[in-house]
Amino acid sequence: MSQLICRDLCLGYDGREIVHGLNFEIDAGDYLCIVGENGSGKSTLMRTLLGLQPPMSGKVLTGEGLLQKEIGYLPQQTAVQKDFPATVREIVISGFQGRCGLRPFYTKEEKRIAEENIERMGISHLAKRCYRELSGGQQQRVLLARALCATGKMLLLDEPVSGLDPKATAEMYRLIEKLNSDGITVIMISHDMEAALSYADRILHIGNTVFFGTKQEYLNSELYKGFCAGGGKA
Repeated sequence: MSQLICRDLCLGYDGREIVHGLNFEIDAGDYLCIVGENGSGKSTLMRTLLGLQPPMSGKVLTGEGLLQKEIGYLPQQTAVQKDFPATVREIVISGFQGRCGLRPFYTKEEKRIAEENIERMGISHLAKRCYRELSGGQQQRVLLARALCATGKMLLLDEPVSGLDPKATAEMYRLIEKLNSDGITVIMISHDMEAALSYADRILHIGNTVFFGTKQEYLNSELYKGFCAGGGKA
């Protein structure tokens, strides 16, 4: 069974349909990029996969032992989030909150894993620093370490390099690629078509027309050719 299955999804909000007839399956270890025009429903799909918003119709199913609460999420940052007054270590370990239930403390194992993820992201030297004092690239590493505390299986990333300079962007893409090579499934919304086609092995294009397939199938499709001819702004 696939790790994530979407069947006949209809997405929207306030009674307004954005996209319908969405069908795709993701296997463990896949790297999927979601592209499409602005307003096509990419972020709405993310929220639906996380269980934060119900579909108007259709189903989201998980398999391969994946639970919905085990999906790590890196959202787009807001100005409020960038100014959050907490240490790096406090933010990273908060990724376990979804598993704590009524337990008002973190276990030794959770603290150990948090430290491992801090080291994994190359931010051990920042662990005691206040999050809001960090650069944009450093903040994204912190949030990625936090997302890893929620999962060892699947990451959902909503434009993870938005607002980053070219050096930080390249570093973030390398980190994500390494996580994928380590066996973590990656589902990423990206407006960067070049990056999507460089790193992903599956493409989901949503909009007036829906496409799901391999990167090569997408490159050969009329949808891709028309999208790029129109400017390719996802």
